[in-house]
Amino acid sequence: NGQKIELVIYDDGGDANAARTFASRLVDQDKVVAMVGGSTTGTTMSMLSVFEDAELPFMSMAGALQVVQPTKRWVFKTPQTDTMACEKIFADLKTRKLVSIALISGTDGFGRSMRDQCVAVAPKYGIKIAHEESFGPRDSDMTPQLTNVRGKSDVQAVVVPGIGQAPAILVRNYKQMNITLPLYVSHGVASKEFIELAGGGAEGARLPAPALLLGDKLDANDPQRAPVLAYIKDYEKKTGQPVSAFGGFMHDGFLMVVNAIERAKSAEPAKIRDGIEKTEKFVGVNGVYSM
Repeated sequence: NGQKIELVIYDDGGDANAARTFASRLVDQDKVVAMVGGSTTGTTMSMLSVFEDAELPFMSMAGALQVVQPTKRWVFKTPQTDTMACEKIFADLKTRKLVSIALISGTDGFGRSMRDQCVAVAPKYGIKIAHEESFGPRDSDMTPQLTNVRGKSDVQAVVVPGIGQAPAILVRNYKQMNITLPLYVSHGVASKEFIELAGGGAEGARLPAPALLLGDKLDANDPQRAPVLAYIKDYEKKTGQPVSAFGGFMHDGFLMVVNAIERAKSAEPAKIRDGIEKTEKFVGVNGVYSM
């Protein structure tokens, strides 16, 4: 009805403790009616109980399945889950007859969660995890882990569950060490920034990616083509930067909250929550959503 939506914005810097502090402030001081945020699994998990206890709808940008499973009444998410990512990677590995792999996983919330999901679904795809290594989010050199992997004769491919800058360093080291094993990374690095940070190492790496990153490569009859191309045009004009999946996750989540408010004709948190849950076949830039 012409009422403006006010955005209250805080930057948690990827810090879980800061995220929880800001979540409490959003509830107690800013009196928000809904939350769209939680850019990582770690920050999202730290905020969940704040919004659950306050009974406010929370639309998260985090990838880990644990954000929404077990089901939480007030919590939703937009990114494809880490389970979906593992399954896409394993399906591709199987078509290439690569069935024995090494996992090099991040120790952050998303990295740990995706590692666990990959381990869980590997038997379903006939994939053997022959070796495992890990890395921290602030590690600046992955050559020790890669040296260990290169020494394993039964490893046919390497899968890297992780997010942020560290996987780019790993991929850069991968190239520097001339490792020729097929390499897979996660949708947690789906951006041009990752390619730039990888210093050429990203060439040839594979990842499961949302439609937003494909742009005009999408089929003409793909329902996501029109919104994806419109978003890319608007985003690049506004920011002068290439799009990433992460902005798309926020875009889709925000619009689903707005649509829920419009359908409910109310800004009451409970009615917004019910409206989000009734979302059916919403065509976003990162997926077609039914809650």
